[in-house]
Amino acid sequence: MTPDYSFEAAARAQGYLRIAGVDEVGRGPLAGPVTAAAVVLDPARIPEGLNDSKKLTKRRREALYEQILALADVSVAHASVEEIDAHNILRASHIAMVRAIQGLATPPDYVLIDGNMIPRGLSLPAETIVKGDARSVSISAASIMAKIRRDCVMLSLAQQHPGYGWDTNMGYGSKSHMSALQNLGVTPHHRRSFRPIHNILWQE
Repeated sequence: MTPDYSFEAAARAQGYLRIAGVDEVGRGPLAGPVTAAAVVLDPARIPEGLNDSKKLTKRRREALYEQILALADVSVAHASVEEIDAHNILRASHIAMVRAIQGLATPPDYVLIDGNMIPRGLSLPAETIVKGDARSVSISAASIMAKIRRDCVMLSLAQQHPGYGWDTNMGYGSKSHMSALQNLGVTPHHRRSFRPIHNILWQE
């Protein structure tokens, strides 16, 4: 499966001109925000090699990140750990998506969303695409932008809280991260509503 412009072309055939692809990253980690990106590509200047960020090497992601920034309208937004704990991770990811869409320099008139749910609060015409980051180039671009920007957040947090390995595990529950939680405790950046963190706090 290789992403293409067919979903965007179908929307343009219906008269829509600014089609945003939206994706999020960071639903699974035990720490850090959930991050979403919205990208409106110029159909005449689509970077080559766009794909699901998970299928790209770090070097290739970074190269595409720079191209997307230069050629597209991009907005990246986060939902905080506090919002994740207050709502739930799904709702928080949708909050981040809506923020990303609202942050575009020029509002889109149609939105392609990775997954199978349209975020609550989105008033624009929208379409969900399961595995959209591997099917739509706009969503692929959004997955790359969200991945790199969230990684940057986790690299910064890793410097503030050494020992948890966030510079490599990005907040996911790796063996070293779980060991650090037992030895160093829970930080303000951990998601207290997630079971492993909740269980540690309950034991204290």
